[in-house]
Amino acid sequence: SEGTLLATGSYDGFARIWTKDGNLASTLGQHKGPIFALKWNKKGNFILSAGVDKTTIIWDAHTGEAKQQFPFHSAPALDVDWQSNNTFASCSTDMCIHVCKLGQDRPIKTFQGHTNEVNAIKWDPTGNLLASCSDDMTLKIWSMKQDSCVHDLQAHSKEIYTIKWSPTGPGTNNPSANLMLASASFDSTVRLWDVDRGICIHTLTKHQEPVYSVAFSPDGRHLASGSFDKCVHIWNTQTGALVHSYRGTGGIFEVCWNAAGDKVGASASDGSVCVLDLRK
Repeated sequence: SEGTLLATGSYDGFARIWTKDGNLASTLGQHKGPIFALKWNKKGNFILSAGVDKTTIIWDAHTGEAKQQFPFHSAPALDVDWQSNNTFASCSTDMCIHVCKLGQDRPIKTFQGHTNEVNAIKWDPTGNLLASCSDDMTLKIWSMKQDSCVHDLQAHSKEIYTIKWSPTGPGTNNPSANLMLASASFDSTVRLWDVDRGICIHTLTKHQEPVYSVAFSPDGRHLASGSFDKCVHIWNTQTGALVHSYRGTGGIFEVCWNAAGDKVGASASDGSVCVLDLRK
């Protein structure tokens, strides 16, 4: 059932599944070197991992066995994202993106166009479009219907570390709101994009150092961002205005919202985790 197990990927090359009372349920050992990304599929029956060993692996979450290994990248795999319960995309320092399907022994699609390592990939809420961001300072939007990118979004002046789609538009709980994409960059800015039109709507410029994480609130009305400058900023996604700011004790590497949309969690480089209550 939903939310009863936690999966972790480690620099020791092992993925592990834990129960919510902190007991180790299973150990998944096949990667040769650090695991850089780990994702559950929606159904919760498979876990996907990406490693420095250039491979991605689908694991059976119940048995802990490797279902299939995908050795298609020629350099470390940095991120993975499920498109459906058995199809996923992976990206790598080899500048390529592969879309793979369980049971297929070749990628069903390969996207090429980035000119430096691809740091993160995310499918939009409908699973039709794939966004990617790279050290080449661009953000690209891809469709399974074509080989070249649908949009090549160039505005950042340094590497783009990560991206997130808003939980808005078709296929979401907020269908009447517009779909947006947020990008976090080492140029210390966050940008909000209208992907339909291929334009930047807002540039959020209050951070002083590289931005490592962005997360939309469940209603899509706010965006949290976390930076190496130790700050968590909360923004209004419609106006681009800064709504809240919090300064932690270390560089912020990850931010996330609770389901109710009234709290933001943040993890910092000094090992601390803080929870911000936005009702106060």
